[in-house]
Amino acid sequence: MGCQFTESCLAVIIMSSIQIYKPTTSVYGTDIYGKHISDVTYSTGDFTEKIIEEVFEIYSSIKDLKDEEILQDPSNHLIPIFQRLDHLIALNVYDKSGEAILFDYVFNLAFDAITRFRSLYTVKLEIEHAHSILESRDPWEMLTNFNYISNYLKLSLTEFQGAGLKPGDNVVFLGSGPLPLTLIVLCHWYGLKGIGIEQDPDRAELSRKVLEKLGLSDQIEIINGDQLTLPLKTRSELIMIAAQAEPKKEIFNHLAKVLPVGTKLSYRIYEKGLRRLLDTFYLFELPEQFEEYLRVQPEPPVNNTVVFVTKDVC
Repeated sequence: MGCQFTESCLAVIIMSSIQIYKPTTSVYGTDIYGKHISDVTYSTGDFTEKIIEEVFEIYSSIKDLKDEEILQDPSNHLIPIFQRLDHLIALNVYDKSGEAILFDYVFNLAFDAITRFRSLYTVKLEIEHAHSILESRDPWEMLTNFNYISNYLKLSLTEFQGAGLKPGDNVVFLGSGPLPLTLIVLCHWYGLKGIGIEQDPDRAELSRKVLEKLGLSDQIEIINGDQLTLPLKTRSELIMIAAQAEPKKEIFNHLAKVLPVGTKLSYRIYEKGLRRLLDTFYLFELPEQFEEYLRVQPEPPVNNTVVFVTKDVC
């Protein structure tokens, strides 16, 4: 059998995951000098040019792909591209250096395609692992073998602490996906009750099967819907917005109108260095009804900043 999932076991998994991931957070080097991309060494003078070159090589590889080609990828030929992108965003680039790259006028051509590719390929990985859990004799052990489980363990802990949650509280996750890892961690390890909202009916059904396999169907409910599904009749102490949830402007404008005053939300963004390659939140301003009260910057292996807000006015 797999690990017995107590709080002490959770702490061990988080710490061991951090130790595993630290060496890979800057695969091509530890600062903006020296070796970075494709084992090529160059000076700071051409650093920005080399980064942009790598961005556009990735862009050229994925720009013409249809959604289904990314989601299926039967030959797994897209894995190296996905890994290159992961390595790229993990480069330890100072924010000002990142801005010089991200706000280069030619960069805008690649932005949407790269964001779309990583979002869809992440869904592909989650779908595959969801099926692996369903086929496994030890679904909990299979769950912890997911490559990015350490990210979700730390993000879930951040959200639990940042929102001041306690066992028995209810949470909602908008954009829960085919493998609702955040809800699984929060509900199984922290004793919460959760509702996931997923707009794709096939992914919603797959996640229900995973929850049943894990024995969590009584703690976590999955609803097929989108932001218009909110507000729910069930009171929730926190509504979480997935980093991949789109369109963000419509989502937050709707929530600003319909949620009661005092509602807590958290959302995940990419704001440090080249992580902003993946972020779409910069495209609009948060509605004035929301007031930010906490912002938690990422530490390895996490890429996301978590922002906490409350709705203060109608």
